[in-house]
Amino acid sequence: MTSNPLLAPSPLPYQLPDFRAIRLEHAVEAVDVALAEQRAEIAAITAHPGAPTWEDTVEALESSGAALDRVTAWLFNLQGTDSTEEMDAAISEIVPRLSAHSDAIYQDRALYQRLLDVPVPDDAESARLHELLLRRFTRRGASLDAAGKARLAEINQRLSTLSEQFGRSLLSDTRELAVLFDDPAALAGLSDSRIASAKAAAEEAGKEGWLIPVELPTVQSDQLVLTNPEARAALYEASQRRGVESNRDNLLEQVRLRAERARLLGYGTHADYVIAEETAGTAGAARSLLFDLAPAAAANADAERKLAGELAGEDLAAADWPYWQAKVRERDYSLDEEELSKYFPLDRVLVDGVFHAAHLLYGITVIPREDLHGYAEGVDVWEVLDTDGEGLGLLLTDYRARPSKRGGAWMTSFVRQSRLLGTRPVVVNVMSITHPVDGSQPLLTVDQVTTLFHEFGHALHGLLSDVRYPTLAGTNVPRDWVEFPSQINENWAFDPSVVRNYARHVDTGETIPASLLDAVTASRQFGQGFATSEYLAAAIIDLAWHSLTPEQAARVEDIGQFEQEALEEAGLIVDELAPRYRSTYFNHIFGGGYSAGYYSYLWAEALDADGFDWFAQAPDLREAGEQFRSHILSRGASLDYADAFRALRGRDKDVAPLLRRRGLAGVALGKS
Repeated sequence: MTSNPLLAPSPLPYQLPDFRAIRLEHAVEAVDVALAEQRAEIAAITAHPGAPTWEDTVEALESSGAALDRVTAWLFNLQGTDSTEEMDAAISEIVPRLSAHSDAIYQDRALYQRLLDVPVPDDAESARLHELLLRRFTRRGASLDAAGKARLAEINQRLSTLSEQFGRSLLSDTRELAVLFDDPAALAGLSDSRIASAKAAAEEAGKEGWLIPVELPTVQSDQLVLTNPEARAALYEASQRRGVESNRDNLLEQVRLRAERARLLGYGTHADYVIAEETAGTAGAARSLLFDLAPAAAANADAERKLAGELAGEDLAAADWPYWQAKVRERDYSLDEEELSKYFPLDRVLVDGVFHAAHLLYGITVIPREDLHGYAEGVDVWEVLDTDGEGLGLLLTDYRARPSKRGGAWMTSFVRQSRLLGTRPVVVNVMSITHPVDGSQPLLTVDQVTTLFHEFGHALHGLLSDVRYPTLAGTNVPRDWVEFPSQINENWAFDPSVVRNYARHVDTGETIPASLLDAVTASRQFGQGFATSEYLAAAIIDLAWHSLTPEQAARVEDIGQFEQEALEEAGLIVDELAPRYRSTYFNHIFGGGYSAGYYSYLWAEALDADGFDWFAQAPDLREAGEQFRSHILSRGASLDYADAFRALRGRDKDVAPLLRRRGLAGVALGKS
């Protein structure tokens, strides 16, 4: 191989990877070179004569590993979005080496000593970076003895392997468990385009019939519309079989190793270790929030189930609850989910909704870059321009479902913003939306519309970053803070100033009627018992796994029993309601970076609900948007998060707006 496009900055605008030129073998080759390059950069820092300076130590460390960043960004972004068996095999070999490399840096005593000794410039961002780096080195074992460092490195490498394997097994199970129907009558309730897509999916898989893929959460969206109870049950049961065999031993080993690592580093549990760096501060604070809400949420969910059961004329099984709840919504709010979706074609929601809202709030403009290419069919590239027309960065949108993509929705980066490095962000938003086979626009559900806005909130956090150091840029913040901008952006999805700009009937062009919009707004409060309970159940299970000592973790063998006991302890037992994710397919915590952190969505929602109240009271939306950009979106991790919220709101957060939103206004929360 004469040249490798990953070993030098891309010549494309904003250093967008040249996806047409990069192949897997480039990445495999580049890993060795990039690892060696950063090792040499670190060695040069520690060998530098004389007393350390900020430039030759901290800024040199911040600038190191550029080639490795390019390689890993390409590899891991494409593994999540367009994976192949060859890529999975290569990554499974690379991941432990990356972990060992990272440990070697953070456990380098000479490097750590230079960081301890370096004079810190007299500015807040540099002081913040220095504080963060020292904490990070300590938490990664810099102060351990040789035996401790060796064991920590072993644990980290094994955990990196297990995490990658968990996600890979989950993707494989998800593919295998796609439900094949041989009778078209089973698909009654689905739209014609959805049925056609299922037929095409079966043909692509070399099968006869209609194939419905399994989505990431427990409840499948098609359960809301399928009229055949057996079809609903088939999807629901397939969803819960994921990982039961393939991921059982994996997740138990992860739990045990995480508990051991926490003790090695001086923490009682993995949850204590993780949440010490979050805005919640302590595992106790996170646990109190979940446990305080659980009984009331369970009571609300029980009442909703009884109401839906009355309409069905029978006690509801778990697979049927979402369907009959949708029927109650249709009856009480005159909402037909299929008809409602005709107001939400994907492209219009994105351009005239998501991008329009960002323009109203922040003055930015998003334009297509048809001269630039994404990494797969259906991936579009957009340029984001500031108020003065200056380019801020690139956005890639990847919304098309495909077998090579893991389920769910997320935002990541190919390039991070940094004034030190002279880089501007390249971010990607990912969802898995089934597209009609006739090439027409997919019609979105209310939940999908909300998710589109949510993920763009993350994108804004990356795109509007304005910091010097890459470590502090964009979404490099605690998990219970990273969800704040994304969740507050959800609020604009059905705000009258935004929704009437994009919600127009796909056939008639009619703007969504005010009565229908009012019904949508009113109905979003309905079903909060179910939604809150299934979320809380997952968050409680996550926290339970990661609140175990090594001795306790060693004794757990029955995953289902463990989940049940955790929910009982929290007072969250609802007949026929499963957690949003069961442990064996809980990719957030066993295949991603949210271990002991799934509570963060609720913690961030408290910030979001209070923050949006502030937006709603603002006399000038554009001015309010500028303040939110200045205090929150642009600052990344460059200042204390509580200080940032106080600067925006004028006080600490108030949870009352969250309780009202969730239908839990009467709940008394503890002081933790």
